[in-house]
Amino acid sequence: MTEDRHPQAVPFLKWAGGKSQLLAQYDAFFPKGRVKTYFEPFVGSGAVFFHLRGQGLAERYCLYDVNGELINVYLAVRDDVEALIALLAAHQAAHRQDGERHYYAARALDRDPAWPRNASPVERAARMIYLNKTCYNGLWRVNSKGHFNVPMGRYKNPAILDEGRLRAASLALQGVEIAVQGFEAVVPKAGPGDFVYFDPPYVPLSATANFTSYAADDFGPDDQRRLANVYRELDARGCRVMLSNADTPFVHELYGGFRIEIVQARRAINSRAGGRGMINEVVVLNYQPDGQAVNQETRRRMTDG
Repeated sequence: MTEDRHPQAVPFLKWAGGKSQLLAQYDAFFPKGRVKTYFEPFVGSGAVFFHLRGQGLAERYCLYDVNGELINVYLAVRDDVEALIALLAAHQAAHRQDGERHYYAARALDRDPAWPRNASPVERAARMIYLNKTCYNGLWRVNSKGHFNVPMGRYKNPAILDEGRLRAASLALQGVEIAVQGFEAVVPKAGPGDFVYFDPPYVPLSATANFTSYAADDFGPDDQRRLANVYRELDARGCRVMLSNADTPFVHELYGGFRIEIVQARRAINSRAGGRGMINEVVVLNYQPDGQAVNQETRRRMTDG
């Protein structure tokens, strides 16, 4: 079996709940040895994908998300990175000249019904990266009409363009399947020998801690239940499955019977400084990292024995 290692790329987007800070803790949980296909249906910043791609974990990689603008960015980075870099350089120059005017003009583009039709994919991608680098806390949030509505952040010199990071990400994304798809689409595609990682919008820890509107619709309790059902379907198919979520009674109830590990993450998005700090999160596994998937039938035998 040939190696498929790539130079280590890192995320080029800021993303609420991004996993870069947790990779050192996650390394103990990732499967050991080569897997056939790696699926990530909530790609977000791609921190876990880039990490595992650099290690050559899988023969094949599939990245999905329901956020069409996010997937468009990944396609542009993969397929047209030099044109993207040129457009970001223009955004950077305009921002340095008059940041507030340029930010709100770029933000308003999606209010124009003609924008998605008239803009090229790479122009849309450059806009999203620019807004991501200059908005408040890197928070991608849209309203019920799908309009991006985050105010401009307070940055003296935002890192709008990082050519090296974008080119490294483009190399890592070569040959990767990237598509706008919901998490349920992975079920008929995955099977024994595959590894699926779910990083959904988290169950909120409180009524004021809900940051799930990264697409036009929230990810609510019913969606969490559907995801837990998909997790069990993949488990029954012999896949190795890993999921991240908040450490709440609801999550523990949804994934009762599976291995649940606790990791610590730093809360980065909160309107009050006192609400930031280290919090517990869960990692749900259906396998032993150094072995094969342990499905429900196997677990019952282990428990009964």
